[in-house]
Order: sequence, then C-alpha cells, then structure tokens
Amino acid sequence: MTKKERYQRIIQWFSENMPSPTTELNYDSPFHLLLAVILSAQCTDKRVNMVTPALFEAFPDPKSLAEAKEEHVYSFIKSVTFPNNKTRNLIKAAKILNEEFNDCMPEDIDNLMKLPGVGRKTANVMLAVVWNKAAMAVDTHVFRVSNRLGLTTNSKTPLATEKTLVKYFPEEIISTAHHWLILHGRYVCKSRNPDCDNCGLTDVCQTFKSNKLKRSNKTIKTKTKLKKSDKETN
Repeated sequence: MTKKERYQRIIQWFSENMPSPTTELNYDSPFHLLLAVILSAQCTDKRVNMVTPALFEAFPDPKSLAEAKEEHVYSFIKSVTFPNNKTRNLIKAAKILNEEFNDCMPEDIDNLMKLPGVGRKTANVMLAVVWNKAAMAVDTHVFRVSNRLGLTTNSKTPLATEKTLVKYFPEEIISTAHHWLILHGRYVCKSRNPDCDNCGLTDVCQTFKSNKLKRSNKTIKTKTKLKKSDKETN
C-alpha cells in the first residue's frame, strides 16, 4: 500500500465514522477558547471544562483578566495541572491581547505564538477551531496515532509530524483531520492499551500489522521448541 492509498483509506473511514468531529473543550468566544487550550496542557479536557465556566464569567474579555490579581485567577484554576505557571501565563497573555491587539485575537500563527503559554500546537488549535484554517495541531494523541497508523514514518518530532500530515491530507480537511486523530487517540488508539478490537483501521495500521507478525513468530518459535522437546524426550 502506498502512502497515498493509506491516507485515502483512513480519510474514507473517518469520513464515514466521524463525519463532524469538534473540540471537546467548552468555550463561547475565541478568547475563552485560548484560555481553555492553555489550561488543557498536560491536563484533561474534562477537568478544564469543570473550571472554565466560573473563569469565563469572571473574566469575559482580555482587559478584565489583564487587570486581575494572580491569587484571584489562581482560585479558579487551582485544580488543573501546573496552576501557578498557568495563572501567570493567562494574565500575561491577556495583557498582550489588551495592550497590543486591542482585545482582539490575532489570526496568524506568529502573533499567536507571542502570547505566553501558547506554543505551536496551541496556536494551530486556535487557527483550526476558530477560523477553520488548514492548521494541524500535533499533541501526544496526534503524534502517537500518526506513527502507529503509518501516516508518518519514524517521525521524531511534532513539527515533523505536522509537516507530513499537512503535505498528505487535502487542505480542505486538515482542520477536521486534526480532530479525527485526537479523538481516535483519546478513545481508541490509547497510549498504553489501544482498543484494536474496536478499531476500524487495523487493516492499514502499521503497528497492528507489526504486532501481529511478532505474535505469529512467537507462536512458531514456541511450537518449534515444544516439538524439539518432545523428540528429545522420546
């Protein structure tokens, strides 16, 4: 199977089985999505969605958050991972949005990445979710699933994965593919215990094929040893 055929098969399956994927982070504005994505770093979306309603109500716009005290912001997000650092990043990002962008969210990756707490992945999430741009955010799920399925080959970095996925996925579905891979990694192709029995892509999955071959070889070796042992006993 060529790489092009692999992509076509995977696109077909996701299109049929996950036609309208969306982010699982709750938000009501681009600014609030930014806060949620920053908070989601090394934290579950479920936990983030538990703390953001009160946070969003307290800080409806960048100006209100830019003027907030750290201890006040911390009180809303203390249950997420790394709350101290994230508190500082939220306030600093809000200040930049207020002072340099007139409370408006920049729509390009370079300006987004000027905001504290915003790396390439977060910036791409914003571009893909808010503006439906052809941006591929590579988190741990996307990185893992891409390598396992064979969408990438021995990709060593998130950036290398991003470049390959953007190259082979049609531009008009890149933002959708971003959600496909995240959700598949979150619920099916999990890190420690991938649910291969409920995956519709085992026919093209490089890792599944490799593991199947290993199991087959192990079985053959075991049978060979047993036969040898029987002959020696007789």
